[in-house]
Amino acid sequence: MSTTMRPPARTDGSAPQTPQRRGLLARVSLGDAFAAAPVEFLLIASTALILTGFGLVMVLSATSATSVSAGGSPYDAAIRHAIFAAVGIPLMFIVSRFPVRFLKKISWFALIAAVCLQLLVFVPGIGYEFQGNRNWILIAGYTLQPSEFLKLALALWLGFILYRKRTLLASWSHVFIPLVPVSAFAIGTVLAGKDLGTAMILVLIALGALFFSGVKLRIFLLPLIGAVVAVAALAITSPNRMARILSFLDSECADYYDTCYQPLHGIWALAEGGIFGLGLGNSKQKYEWLPEAQNDYIFAIVGEELGLIGCMVVLGLFALFAFGAFRIIRRTDDPFVRVVAGAITIWVVGQAIINIGVVLRVFPVLGVPLPFLSAGGTSLLSVLMATGVLLALARTLPPVSATMTPVAPAERARR
Repeated sequence: MSTTMRPPARTDGSAPQTPQRRGLLARVSLGDAFAAAPVEFLLIASTALILTGFGLVMVLSATSATSVSAGGSPYDAAIRHAIFAAVGIPLMFIVSRFPVRFLKKISWFALIAAVCLQLLVFVPGIGYEFQGNRNWILIAGYTLQPSEFLKLALALWLGFILYRKRTLLASWSHVFIPLVPVSAFAIGTVLAGKDLGTAMILVLIALGALFFSGVKLRIFLLPLIGAVVAVAALAITSPNRMARILSFLDSECADYYDTCYQPLHGIWALAEGGIFGLGLGNSKQKYEWLPEAQNDYIFAIVGEELGLIGCMVVLGLFALFAFGAFRIIRRTDDPFVRVVAGAITIWVVGQAIINIGVVLRVFPVLGVPLPFLSAGGTSLLSVLMATGVLLALARTLPPVSATMTPVAPAERARR
């Protein structure tokens, strides 16, 4: 005969307290705010911050001489650039907290607002023309380039439309409407201001969105062929663009004082830098020899002052940025995340390749800035906001351990 010791019954009728439940237990939940960030988030954020800081240093170096010759402080342009960086970096992390459902909801509003802002360049007294392009607005002494914000708005809108039509992408009519007419109208507002370089980037964004949406190749080729024909027609019908293309094809570049002046000085800057460069701040071409040294040709100043090593560092940082972004595309199951991440990656990395290719004379002069590095507040703000969207998309990725956990056949069948 055995006996079992039971805890004494409570006189108030409640269940007896077991040893495991004695004492006060407390659980503190920190929530998602303190959750570990994905590797993609850290990789993209760190490269964006390093490129922005590096660009601030190079803008200071490229503009100090011309600012002094204009009677100002050597820090004038760098301070303006730093102000936009100080606004853009916190804005990047604020955007990174936006949920994906919010980005979907604002896609139509963002595109309409960006197009309306772009149309302001044609309003007398507000629109501002510079070097033959009418793609700026002038408000209270400050210039703004609305087409930079149009890039991000178009990427979000394309992602939302292709996400809604994800089960209908086998039909060309569902792919083309409303994607092609609306995109063509948005790009047309930029072309009306004669900015072919920015329009080409917008075309790349649209083609990138179509590619990562998974449409059939025959459907993807139609807008690709249309884009090539349209760019060729716009180049042929413009004497200025044809002159730049012909100077690019001219290996001797005989027209030194006109179309060849800037490309030649850009190449000479890279050649003078050699492997180790002349030293930070020791550029010769920035003394008004190289036009747009702080904008479209800032990569030439990087090569002249920091040499081949500095150029390779910049290329490596953009490669890391692309690697982190493509990891988002590869790991996500959400079509919206994949399309938007792909469009933004094609925009930022593609624009960097085009800008560097222009400096190396691989492409004709197109007038697109180098993301993160070139001077220009609107360009920096839009790229940092686009990076914030990438960071928001990275937050939706499952943990790596979850993606690597084997799934039983029965469980896989239920999914």
